[in-house]
Amino acid sequence: MDSVVHFEMPYENRERMARFYQSAFGWQTQMLGADMGEYVLAVTTESTDAGPKHPGAINGGFYPKKPDWPMQFPSVVIAVQDLAASSRKVTAAGGRMLGEPMDIPGVGQYVSFVDTEGNRSSMLQPIVREG
Repeated sequence: MDSVVHFEMPYENRERMARFYQSAFGWQTQMLGADMGEYVLAVTTESTDAGPKHPGAINGGFYPKKPDWPMQFPSVVIAVQDLAASSRKVTAAGGRMLGEPMDIPGVGQYVSFVDTEGNRSSMLQPIVREG
């Protein structure tokens, strides 16, 4: 079974967004630069470099709203072992892929899709780490 490992939400003003989630919920944010698309990582639970310490807990991130991007809504990211095979399964089940997979340096391959109910979600094939 593939599990939800991350959430994503769009932002209009990243400093305002970061202040809100830090103040309201105590989340820690890490502002990434232009090379990572101005993405903001959000740590929502006690974590290590390997991820959340508590089973079932997830972290997330925020991306800038862009006028030419489709379906900019809160969504979840599902970890899969084989992105190509999972993309074929999504399509066979009646979903629609949004663009081509992209490499996220140090993280893995990522692609978004729309399910049969019109919800945007994403899949991530994480880099296999030794050890």
